[in-house]
Amino acid sequence: MTLRNRILVLACALVVLAGVAVASVLHASARADRRNQARPGGPRITAGPVSLTASRLMVFRNMAWGPHRDELASVPASDPSSPRVASKVKCLRFYAASGTGVCLRAKRGAVQDTYQAVVLDAGLRERARYDVPGIPSRARVSPSGRYAAWTAFVGGDSYAGTNFSTRAAIVDTHTGRLTSSLEAYRVVKGGRTYHAADVNFWGVTFASDDRTFYATMATHGSAYLVRGDLRARTVTTVHTNVECPSLSPDGTRVAYKKRVKGLPADAPWHLYVLDLRTGHETALSEPRSVDDQAVWHDDRTLTYALPGDYGADLYTIPADGTGTPRRISTAAVSPAYIG
Repeated sequence: MTLRNRILVLACALVVLAGVAVASVLHASARADRRNQARPGGPRITAGPVSLTASRLMVFRNMAWGPHRDELASVPASDPSSPRVASKVKCLRFYAASGTGVCLRAKRGAVQDTYQAVVLDAGLRERARYDVPGIPSRARVSPSGRYAAWTAFVGGDSYAGTNFSTRAAIVDTHTGRLTSSLEAYRVVKGGRTYHAADVNFWGVTFASDDRTFYATMATHGSAYLVRGDLRARTVTTVHTNVECPSLSPDGTRVAYKKRVKGLPADAPWHLYVLDLRTGHETALSEPRSVDDQAVWHDDRTLTYALPGDYGADLYTIPADGTGTPRRISTAAVSPAYIG
């Protein structure tokens, strides 16, 4: 091939690459435009203030297409299908209690995204910010607002399989003291201190005493419910086959997702409630696989997300194994009940 032909081939290749780049930019721009356009039949949303101290609200991440997608929004807890009030604060995961919120968000980069956990005050203003080492997954705040926790995937991207690694962190929102990984805590399993290189933690949930918490610990292919002590910096195994626990308001039960034999590998869970005093498990009447950390609306009712047309919808179900699932909100995820 002559030098002239080589130059022509190189020039043609550059033109093709430039065309692909332009097409990619235009496609990304078109997708962004579609995300910002409200779709017919979606929930009604208006911009406005969202407070974490208001009475009887449900605050959540709005998933509906349009200018307020991914923003924290609020509705009356008694009427979650009513028109939404959307803040300007965007989160991937969210939770709040007693006027304190935690927002896990993405920071868009030229090469790759990074992630942050932001502690919010009652008016959704930033109080503190912490780097998150992977894709945000779970978030919780203690009932008093004193502690916040979050979980991130640092390897793999799904709880369904076994090829994943998580990092669970807890911060004291009063002092700013951060435990960047629960792996720093002493593990007690079977009455003895336990060491293993494959220990993973996720799904923190807090008791009302500002000392006790529960979480999932995985090791050697098994998942355990662990009870943590923030002062002693220990976690102790309590029960097996418990993932993404959620402690009831009265502190007596834990709702969780349990792997059930015979279900598909990518959808292996059913919702259960564990009585912490007796160890009795109650299967809930939701027949679908739920990959979420359920939220207690009150001592009798659970709220959780399932896939929907806009990404996720919220459902409720009785916590005693009776009743049937009921969809309460479309295009919504990460709910927190305020007041």
